[in-house]
Amino acid sequence: MHNWAGNIDFRPARVQRPTTVDEARRIIAGAGQVKVLGSGHSFNRIADTPGELLMLDGLPRGLDVSADRRTVTVTGSMRYAQLARELQPHGLALANLASLPHISVAGSCATGTHGSGDGQPGLASAVTALRLITSDGELLDLSRAEDPDRFAGSVVGLGALGAVVGLTLAVEPAFEVAQWVYDDVPLDRIADRFDEVFGAAYSVSAFTDWGGDTANVWVKRRTDREGGAHPGKRWLNGRLADGPRHPVPGLSPAHCTEQLGLPGPWHERLPHFRPDFTPSAGDELQSELLLPREAAPAAVAALRALGPRIAPLLLTSEIRTVAADDLWLSPCYGRDSVAVHCTWHPVEEPVRQAITLIEAELLPLGARPHWGKLFALRAEAVGALYERADDFRRLMTALDPRAAFRNDFIAAALATQ
Repeated sequence: MHNWAGNIDFRPARVQRPTTVDEARRIIAGAGQVKVLGSGHSFNRIADTPGELLMLDGLPRGLDVSADRRTVTVTGSMRYAQLARELQPHGLALANLASLPHISVAGSCATGTHGSGDGQPGLASAVTALRLITSDGELLDLSRAEDPDRFAGSVVGLGALGAVVGLTLAVEPAFEVAQWVYDDVPLDRIADRFDEVFGAAYSVSAFTDWGGDTANVWVKRRTDREGGAHPGKRWLNGRLADGPRHPVPGLSPAHCTEQLGLPGPWHERLPHFRPDFTPSAGDELQSELLLPREAAPAAVAALRALGPRIAPLLLTSEIRTVAADDLWLSPCYGRDSVAVHCTWHPVEEPVRQAITLIEAELLPLGARPHWGKLFALRAEAVGALYERADDFRRLMTALDPRAAFRNDFIAAALATQ
């Protein structure tokens, strides 16, 4: 059994697929060690275990809209593509989505996954309450309103506190988005006028391989806030694309969301890839570092200098912005951030060496690795990047005193035994 990318072979004693919450509770209470696997989109061993590996996609699914239509409650294993389809008939939307909509809600939140937008924090910030099964098999409900401190430590929980079986998410009225792509925007302009570039729309992404001097910039505007017009046929010395584009140059855009300014529902524009296209496997590796926003120009300069060494291994690299949040182990905790994501050819040792080069340049600028992707930094050093790491260790001890949900990855990253 392996993850989506095929670079991790899981090694559990057993794989369990409970069909009820009570069955999941019994399995967890009787397990020595246990982890939950979502959609398998992590690229490291954060979800591995020598004990029981739980798949919660067999639990009954549903969507409960609150009476005031401000929140919805869903099962943790639900994927964003399915959640979006079920929200749309209610006239409701999430504020943001990741580039790939086929990832599970609980797993995405647990690892600090995000979309893009100056005003949009990570996906976990939409969570207002969660229900988890602790290692003694008991149900625990936490909410921002009633238990704000423990809640802030639990949402980006790395799967180390319990099995998340329900989440309540903030929603808003459904909206439409139109997106355009600009070809060959100079990287100099992106670095020098960073706020202008990433403030140009509700969601902005810049794609490059760092081997040249330009990037393609994807601009996604909400029609109810920013109107339906693009910034102009020429923008920052880039050219409005004359056809749809794929984030990886040369690949067919058939599976990408609609471009060329045609407005459409939020969930069919905010991701880069169409919800009705479900990739069965990913022939790629991924890494990502999130830095303080003010470090963006220095990060761009450093990556351009590394371009000749890393570009041959890259399929593409994406620059995005993410707003600050207050979730203890979120890579955006306490700071507006710029995310530098790399999608690599699946050649593990050369990619590891390239990631090492990038981290040598960006970690001194304050970078934190994405919890679910590849990084060369020793896991023991990752926890030191988080000022609330000690608080999280205490929370782990309180909620999982027998360390059932810990594995080697968690023990190393949080310096526990």
